[in-house]
Amino acid sequence: MWQLALYEVAKVQDIPTGANIVVEVEGRSIGVYNVHGTFYAVHNYCPHQGAELCKGPVCGTNLESNVYEFIYGRDQEIIRCPWHGWEFDLKTGKSLFSEKVRVRSYPVEVADNIIYLSIGK
Repeated sequence: MWQLALYEVAKVQDIPTGANIVVEVEGRSIGVYNVHGTFYAVHNYCPHQGAELCKGPVCGTNLESNVYEFIYGRDQEIIRCPWHGWEFDLKTGKSLFSEKVRVRSYPVEVADNIIYLSIGK
């Protein structure tokens, strides 16, 4: 029977807003990010060619706009692969160019100032 297990990975104060850590859980390398006070976790593996995704910069992106108009938004919500620049939404794991391409994301829970990851067994 498939079930989720909770793994303690850090204290809230260990990851201030805009920061991240990489943890090993059940043999998986996972990046845990504090995006504007909410925690998200993604697999540290780019689905393109296997780079350590969490070594890439966290940034925003250009929003939909008119021709010759550039509007920057979603600051600190996007992670960019350090090898080829593929970008993923930290909140969903979806790539910015196709909903069919995604990095694995993990549910995060916070209780009593402790951050937990939910991982299926």
